[in-house]
Amino acid sequence: MINIILLGPPGAGKGTQARKLVEERGMIQLSTGDMLRAAMGSGSEMGKKVADVMSRGELVTDEIVIGLIEEQIKTAGGNGFIFDGFPRTLPQADALGQLLARNGASLNAVIEMRVDDAALVRRITGRFTCGNCGEVYHDETKPTKVEGTCDECGSHDLKRRADDNAESLKTRLMEYYKKTSPLIGYYYAQGDLFGVDGLAEIDEVARQMAEILDQQA
Repeated sequence: MINIILLGPPGAGKGTQARKLVEERGMIQLSTGDMLRAAMGSGSEMGKKVADVMSRGELVTDEIVIGLIEEQIKTAGGNGFIFDGFPRTLPQADALGQLLARNGASLNAVIEMRVDDAALVRRITGRFTCGNCGEVYHDETKPTKVEGTCDECGSHDLKRRADDNAESLKTRLMEYYKKTSPLIGYYYAQGDLFGVDGLAEIDEVARQMAEILDQQA
């Protein structure tokens, strides 16, 4: 079993690579947003707590997120976990390390998806997705074969995120560098950090990741 963290700024392709690892290696993606949504609909005690916090417009605490992750680690099978979107801060990194240790698990690799900011802005501002099946497209590098129609499911529900514009992205990048980039030094010091070219073709990024994971297996 291999447990990894994917690090990288918004739009670096973490979600795309996580989905490939789920499909090809049977790993389980632990996305904070997905876990919170699932908890709210579960009716569990933790779910009620999440719903209560979010209904008040407050941020979910690290303690709650760690609790959700621990539930998943204790109950889910699979061939390891992919932490996507967590940790974001040094206290969260410490908490995750403690969680894994008390559950007899460890972190095998932290993979940083390295990007050039200017190229990333071009990538993001051209991105759109299918609202029906979630397939991701790009104006320049991956347009739909028929304009306005998803290649995968035929839906015409193609949409762009409201914050997929240059100004919003620069704000999101600044937030990432302020809060999350210290994790790069943290995991480098622990000997867990590896890097891949986040702007390479999807299959090339996947190849680089596979090489890292196979070394850790």
